[in-house]
Amino acid sequence: MSIVPIKSGALNAAEVAWFAPLCSDDYRHLGVPEGDFRSSWENTSAIAQMADRLGYRNILCPSSYQVGQDTLTFVAGMAPLATRMNFLAAIRCGEVQPIMLARTVATLDHMLKGRLILNVISSDFPGETASNEYRYQRSWEVVEILKQAWTQDEINFEGQIYNFKGLSTDPVKPYQTGGPLLYFGGYSPAAVDLCAAHCDVYLMWPETEDALANHMRTVHARAQHYGRVIDYGLRVHMIVRDTEQEAKDYAEELVSQLDDEIGRQIRARALDAKNFGVSLQAKNLAMADSSGYIEPHLWTGIGRARSGCGAALVGSVDQVLSKIERYMKMGIRAFIFSGYPHLQECEIFGTKVLPHLKTCSMPEVYGRVPSQTPATPLGIGLRR
Repeated sequence: MSIVPIKSGALNAAEVAWFAPLCSDDYRHLGVPEGDFRSSWENTSAIAQMADRLGYRNILCPSSYQVGQDTLTFVAGMAPLATRMNFLAAIRCGEVQPIMLARTVATLDHMLKGRLILNVISSDFPGETASNEYRYQRSWEVVEILKQAWTQDEINFEGQIYNFKGLSTDPVKPYQTGGPLLYFGGYSPAAVDLCAAHCDVYLMWPETEDALANHMRTVHARAQHYGRVIDYGLRVHMIVRDTEQEAKDYAEELVSQLDDEIGRQIRARALDAKNFGVSLQAKNLAMADSSGYIEPHLWTGIGRARSGCGAALVGSVDQVLSKIERYMKMGIRAFIFSGYPHLQECEIFGTKVLPHLKTCSMPEVYGRVPSQTPATPLGIGLRR
């Protein structure tokens, strides 16, 4: 039985996603920036196409101000190249004026024919340091405006930051019924409140099973306040090999050239480097054993050179499958995996583990994707 009630409680499957390293986060050895693994179109599009061919159901496209690619531009470019899986596109709330963001989302949703999901982000912009309260107020307002755009004939919104009155939603009608699903991560009270009120899937970073269970209980209690039940997801790296020893050896090789000062600089340059969730990942490092493990098969070595998701599942195929099954029994129904280098590890996981998992698409589970082109202005609706 799951830790808390979940919206997809009857679902005996999980959405399994891979990761597109758009923000200078691909390495053969952590902290050693080789040119072949830069966040170029050639490298990242090859990873996305590999994930699509192997049967992953989703791919996370992150957002950050580092050398790399713009998230929504990348997703648009991939639309005709990866034709089966969903795209989980990060949107940094307030970065684009909300009405124009709604139009961009509607465009992408039609290009992808309903294969778009949004990852809501509330961190600072480049050159900006805003209060936690302001950032989450801004995100709250953006999400409410998007939901009006997707479900009403007019946008009428009066907030602390944004005000719109009598705007027709014809230009921003999405492909999906009710618009794309919203995935959200965050651990501060303001983050939990926003997710509990508005988001469909609450994303967590790797911690011990007990810690994950506590986060789920906290979010569920807040969601109940809004009369909602939501789903839960986990973002974690993967190192899987035929034997446990091979996997552990690869983990050690991955960090064998990492200079601790370089690792600190990599962690510090992320826009979310000082948030509460990042501090929890740093705590994982501090509580790990001498080999870097905080519980069986959960290794924190990656956190030495990464501010966010800082741990990997390390083990044989059977061990990793057993761990994923444990997470599913907890109530986790969406997974975002990754590994270094991403193209190589996408193929290894996709051929050794993925075929053993029953997978699904969450937009389809939620009934968001219409069976035929919708009667929207960008679909087959009446032109005005």
